Amino acid sequence: MKRYCQQLDIPDNPELIAKYKEAHAHVWPVIQEGIRSVGILDMQIYAVGYRLFMICDTVDDFDWEKDNARLAELPMQKEWEAYVAECQGCDPNAKSTEKWHLMEKIFQLEK
Repeated sequence: MKRYCQQLDIPDNPELIAKYKEAHAHVWPVIQEGIRSVGILDMQIYAVGYRLFMICDTVDDFDWEKDNARLAELPMQKEWEAYVAECQGCDPNAKSTEKWHLMEKIFQLEK
């Protein structure tokens, strides 16, 4: 399994933050199916204020660029990205990989 962690700051606007959280409380089933179909096993988003943190666990052969490009072309994905872009304060045509920033792992507690 591979793990990717990403960060995104959205506008510091309580109404937009609430709307974003509400959207993610009801993610469209077709979006969830698409995420799984490209090899993402689990995806979680955490929020503190306007700062978002995403964890993606994927299959071992997941290729970040290739598989995210496949995801971007799946049914309703562009519509979902445009929908959440309203809350993210970014271009509604921007792909997820253009908005979210991959993070570098700098520590792991040894077993």
